[in-house]
Amino acid sequence: MTVIDPETQTEWVPEADETDEEEMPLSLRLSIADTLTLGNATCGFMAVYFTTTGILIPHLTGSQESGMARHSAATAVILMLCAAVFDLFDGLVARKLRSSPMGAELDNLSDLISFGLAPAYFVLVYGMVADDAHQRVAAVGAIVVLLAVVLRLARFSCVTPRNGMFQGMPSPFGALTVVSIVLLELPFVATLLAIIGTAWLMVSRVEYPKPRGRLAVAMLSWIVLSMGLLTAWAFDAPSGEVLLQTGCALQLVTGAVIPLFATARRVNNFRDNRREARAAQLP
Repeated sequence: MTVIDPETQTEWVPEADETDEEEMPLSLRLSIADTLTLGNATCGFMAVYFTTTGILIPHLTGSQESGMARHSAATAVILMLCAAVFDLFDGLVARKLRSSPMGAELDNLSDLISFGLAPAYFVLVYGMVADDAHQRVAAVGAIVVLLAVVLRLARFSCVTPRNGMFQGMPSPFGALTVVSIVLLELPFVATLLAIIGTAWLMVSRVEYPKPRGRLAVAMLSWIVLSMGLLTAWAFDAPSGEVLLQTGCALQLVTGAVIPLFATARRVNNFRDNRREARAAQLP
């Protein structure tokens, strides 16, 4: 109904009811892919929790329960593996269905927790509890890992890589390589150098294939196998420690071999381009 104001002789339109619910902005709606991304962040946080409560605190309080430390270390790494599974599937779901406008930001923040903070903290605690480790030097190695992941994620947001490829070692792969190096129980200097080398690969320009199709299936199978090896090690199964050491060594070898193949392919491409250029110059 229209009401006439007697003083101004103008129509007065009642204001909209303030209790009407406004539609939620599109940028605040969570998609299925975003929910998986939040699962990634949760796993990373819980990995830090188990590393603290099961490894660091017992060490500081003088507890000698090595079995508890082993279970906690295995649980922390399994949670990082679960985070990698969430990270793998949120990308697949986002491509198949849809992602919210804040999906990319959520993914970077979650990766920073699960594949930056969690493995860096794992290295830091290793430097505090290992017999031959040096705490301050290990802290430097942990900072290097964290900063490498920060730089890698920032560059990923700004640079458009070649289709189907990552520039630099992906942060989930780098995080699992870092914890594998720690679990190998190498001498401290060798451990630190290997960790710094992995951090360098994450910020390098070496190309790594994106996990799609058969490669995604292979990656998922490797994660499941790694969880089984960690479980066998945690419960002190027969040959469990040998199996875990073998799995960690394979992870480390894979991380070192891929850059060699990428470098060889780049050299071959450079030679082919030179041959084509020379052939084009010939009469």
